[in-house]
Amino acid sequence: MQADLKIVPVILAGGTGTRLWPLSRQSLPKQFLSLVSDHTLYQDTLVRVSSPLLFHPPIVVTSSEFRFFARRQASELGFDPTVLLEPVTRDSGPAMLAAAAYVSERYGPDALVLALAADHVVKDTTAFLECVRMAAQAAVAGEIVTFGIPPHAPSTAYGYIRVGEALSAKGASRIERFVEKPDAATATKYVGDGYLWNSGNFLFRAGMLLDEGAALVPAMTDCAVRAVAGIQEDMRFLTLGADAFTAAPSQSIDFAIMEHTKHAAVVIGDFGWSDIGAWNSVREANAHDEHGNTTRGPVTLVDSRDSYVYSDTTLVAGIGLENLAVIATDDAILVMPADRSQDVKRLVASLRATNRREVDEHLTMHRPWGTYQTICRGERFHVKKIVVNPGGKLSLQKHHHRAEHWVVVHGTAEVTLGETIFTLNENESTYLPVGCVHRLANPGRIPLELIEVQTGSYLGEDDIVRIEDVYSRV
Repeated sequence: MQADLKIVPVILAGGTGTRLWPLSRQSLPKQFLSLVSDHTLYQDTLVRVSSPLLFHPPIVVTSSEFRFFARRQASELGFDPTVLLEPVTRDSGPAMLAAAAYVSERYGPDALVLALAADHVVKDTTAFLECVRMAAQAAVAGEIVTFGIPPHAPSTAYGYIRVGEALSAKGASRIERFVEKPDAATATKYVGDGYLWNSGNFLFRAGMLLDEGAALVPAMTDCAVRAVAGIQEDMRFLTLGADAFTAAPSQSIDFAIMEHTKHAAVVIGDFGWSDIGAWNSVREANAHDEHGNTTRGPVTLVDSRDSYVYSDTTLVAGIGLENLAVIATDDAILVMPADRSQDVKRLVASLRATNRREVDEHLTMHRPWGTYQTICRGERFHVKKIVVNPGGKLSLQKHHHRAEHWVVVHGTAEVTLGETIFTLNENESTYLPVGCVHRLANPGRIPLELIEVQTGSYLGEDDIVRIEDVYSRV
């Protein structure tokens, strides 16, 4: 690889997977959670591609719903990525083609793109970067390169790659065959025959992916290119053209291009990779004690072995656990045999069919200005703890069906009530009647904490009429 040829990292961070329920939910998916380190998976991915000698500043592709997560968690580590927003979810094919079109426009069609999922684990960054350098040599030569992972055991959770002839670029080989997720017996055969797991991460020239897209999936590629041409900028977020991107067929990059192109190549990636796709893989990615147990959070086990126990708030104590997984959040607890983690998706579907709020929402919900946490909920009341970050400001709004009482417990609140603006300090309160126009802001340098008591005939979050909003949510 030429010394001056840097790579553009594209991080795909729009997924809303449910296989790690009850921790990962639509309101806070796994890429923005801390599961294997002090950082979130997304933050770990940013750090992995942070060398200015090898990489340009990253581009993050995510949905509008997660744009503030992406910006805030990046800024916590000192990164300032370009954030491309998908107006709707259309799987990895349109997302990667749109990213390639954007990179081609910004850096030129020969620019190298490293497309990475934001929710994967890589334990050996040095080995990963060496594989990236080898893949870059093949990409410069016109290949679309994926990273194949040597399987450590048969698994039905991954697709497989059959490796073909070696290419001239060091460490790269032709892909002879892609295989979808097999049954257990077939997976065992594939491992014996030397197949690799398909990691779903890629390196390519931007123009090359667009050329192959135009030849193999012309409608999808045309939609992606037009979506980039129609980008709208707001608050430094770049939203892809909605009409064009919505018209794109929803399909993965594997189905759309990689299974059909004659330029598919693979580099073996032996760098401690996992897609953290189920609770058993989370356990494998973390350290075990001498009894084979893995714990995270306030957990105490006695006479237990080969179990995974996670708690994000409440003390969990176990006696005599064996080969169990226990995941506890503040509003849901999952208990199952450790080898049944692939069935969580089925469980979530069953819960969704009964309209359980816990499927998609946490008790603590994140907003651009801070968080709110449900403390108690009844038929005609809802008690919340609200935390507004320094400088944060809620929308100017009103409600048709509820009144609110605010009590400040920490910090200073600036309250707009109709035409009046006033300040509340600790231990002070105010009442907001039904239908009044109001706003809450934190003018201070410390987080503002207050208790909100809502009362009324309807307390849903959709009873918010936004009049003005600094976060462009009107």
